[in-house]
Amino acid sequence: MDKTLTIYDTTLRDGTQREGLWLSCDDKLRIAQKLDELGVDYIEGGWPGSNPKDVEFFQRLDELDLSVAKIAAFGSTCRANSDPAEDANIQALIEANTPVCTIFGKSWTLHVTEVLKTTLEENQRIIFESVQYLKQQNKTVFYDAEHFFDGFKADPDYALSTLAAAQRGGADALVLCDTNGGCLPDEVAKIVSEVVSAFPNVEIGIHAHNDGECAVANSMIAVSSGATHIQGTINGYGERCGNANLCSIIPNLELKQNKACLPAGNLSRLYDVSHFVSEIANLAPEQHTAYIGVSAFAHKAGVHVAALQRNINSYQHIDPELVGNQMRTVVSELSGRGNLLNKALEFNIGETDKEDMKQVLDSIKLLESQGFSFESAEASVALMMHRRKKDYQPPFELIDFFATVEHRSGRGMVVEAMVKVQVNGETVHTIAEGNGPVNALDLALRKALLPFYPELDQFQLSDYKVRIIDGNSATAATTRVLLDTQNGHRRWSTVGASPNIIEASWLALADSIEYGLVTA
Repeated sequence: MDKTLTIYDTTLRDGTQREGLWLSCDDKLRIAQKLDELGVDYIEGGWPGSNPKDVEFFQRLDELDLSVAKIAAFGSTCRANSDPAEDANIQALIEANTPVCTIFGKSWTLHVTEVLKTTLEENQRIIFESVQYLKQQNKTVFYDAEHFFDGFKADPDYALSTLAAAQRGGADALVLCDTNGGCLPDEVAKIVSEVVSAFPNVEIGIHAHNDGECAVANSMIAVSSGATHIQGTINGYGERCGNANLCSIIPNLELKQNKACLPAGNLSRLYDVSHFVSEIANLAPEQHTAYIGVSAFAHKAGVHVAALQRNINSYQHIDPELVGNQMRTVVSELSGRGNLLNKALEFNIGETDKEDMKQVLDSIKLLESQGFSFESAEASVALMMHRRKKDYQPPFELIDFFATVEHRSGRGMVVEAMVKVQVNGETVHTIAEGNGPVNALDLALRKALLPFYPELDQFQLSDYKVRIIDGNSATAATTRVLLDTQNGHRRWSTVGASPNIIEASWLALADSIEYGLVTA
């Protein structure tokens, strides 16, 4: 494919306007480097006139080793009744020393008269002169027509006149912004087509927001209507409901419309870039996002898995490896034996008997009816399969346990647990204190097992989640515990469920340690 589209990433500016998202300057530099490795054309670094952190980012650009992307500084047109040469915002753009400047201006008469509090003619002037001044400084200038679609619907002639002002100033691209995010694809298609016809010699762009859940669709339809410059963010991060998600737009265009967005071969980096950005932003990745979510190619229904075993394309719209993702089989009460057979291969369990798999499947369905959930607890599933093997020897067997929580005068809370287990034919009885009953049980079990299994010292709890299954039962409700454990080079998840939260926690804890020891 010949590259015909321009990808402009605004994660570091528009994306950071998402509620709850914060990036340090170091974070922004790391993400910029990763975006360049992905192969986007432009990276909008921030608004240099708005805060010291963005000023620092532009001052440290020489720390980046960019091979593809160009950095853009973002700002606005000069203020009404002012000269661009004397405008602090415009001067900050120049001082950012980037090859590209992106400025926004008003397209909607409502914003001109009620927000800027100026005349329609003055708005046209500041657009024209701001773009012209930046071009005179040898900058590539992209003009973001803010609220363009709303402005066009209110007064199409005036909205087009603002684009004409930017064109006269020398803008390299006219970017149509659905700033409030409320437009529908049919509206975007009609308006973009009219703009493309009216400005045949200028690159037309799209900048969509997701308030109507149409940002990706609106970006796609804009391209089909003649736009060639696409703005968006990684993972759709952005203010309110977010921006157009480049992690959906790019593979849609490349794989479904045969339109190149990235350098050849780079699409397979998309999954890693998406998860890198979410990790740096300290935001949990959305599991069910198209293409790059961990559930995007996860198959749960038994009939689906059975069909996939016959033809890998039967329930997947693309090969997940094209975007750097992978297919997964999920085990649950909806599973068939095919799900378990796939899992047996994945867990390297070896030869599996069909009758054994049927009994494991029956157990899973029974336990899920009692509150267990195995979708995210694959280590518990693997243990069930291991335990069905005739030569399986568990590393330990529980005889008894108890846990007590007391409030003692002068000492406050005192928590103690006892564990009695059989290990290699020996009965071991240990007691430990902890800061809670689960911690005390964990410490007592480790005390019993460490002399036999020193590798247990590397096992660390990495997450502990509790969910109430039937809230109507109040404090008598069944509780599900999902426990994540890691040992430095791998991570696994186990589950327990019971009306007694201590028992639910013990089941997950014991499975976690048994699985880690069996598969060490």
